Amino acid sequence: MKSITLSALSGGNVKEFHHALQDVISCLDGYRKTFPEPGGELEELLEEVDIDFVLKDLFKMLDSMQVGCDRISSISDSLRSFSRADTESKLKADLHEGLDSTLLILKYRLKATSLRPEIEIIQDYGDLPKIDCFPGQLNQVFMNLLANAIDMFDEIAEFTAYESVLSTPQRITVKTQFLEQEKVVEIAIVDNGKGMSEEVLAKIFDRQFTTKVVGKGTGLGLAIAQQIVIDTHGGELKVQSEVSQGTEFRIRLPID
Repeated sequence: MKSITLSALSGGNVKEFHHALQDVISCLDGYRKTFPEPGGELEELLEEVDIDFVLKDLFKMLDSMQVGCDRISSISDSLRSFSRADTESKLKADLHEGLDSTLLILKYRLKATSLRPEIEIIQDYGDLPKIDCFPGQLNQVFMNLLANAIDMFDEIAEFTAYESVLSTPQRITVKTQFLEQEKVVEIAIVDNGKGMSEEVLAKIFDRQFTTKVVGKGTGLGLAIAQQIVIDTHGGELKVQSEVSQGTEFRIRLPID
């Protein structure tokens, strides 16, 4: 038996309700034409209810419900893509699909808060071939790198005046490209945040090192990301950073 997701079922019901409501309105219009003067009591009731406004508002509510169902379906698909279980052998995967899923899951963290405006995301995607990989593990790498950038922006906002943050929009750029001669795909995750000193850069992949305050992180995220990229996929994970100029993480993965 084919399974049906809750979001798909709800979306289908909204569409069916939309059609049913249109049928009801057609019937009401027929009654109005046939009985243009229904009588004082019914006329008062229709005026009290403001039936034309109610019907118009119902369609607006249905449209809003459909948007909500579409969003739930999109998030559900992204969660399924992000959390897909890796098999014992590598699979052909679209890295853009993993990046998009990760960004959608993190979307709520990008929204404006009382301390800062919304974090801007720039997606500069090249034409990438599918590669043999463990997509679930690479999604975890994308999550760690993007979440770290967001954490950094949140930390800046805690100690910076809102007007100052507003004057320098916080931005994360995700850029991909296929380097055909080198036979690698490259994913760069770049932020325009506070950057890191050379001392911090030297320790950034250490398992117990973290720049976050107690309770905000363990320092394992980047170490795990490095292990997944280098040991599991035979790739490279490099970082470039300069204080007050931002940080760039660059992932290179072989296509063979």
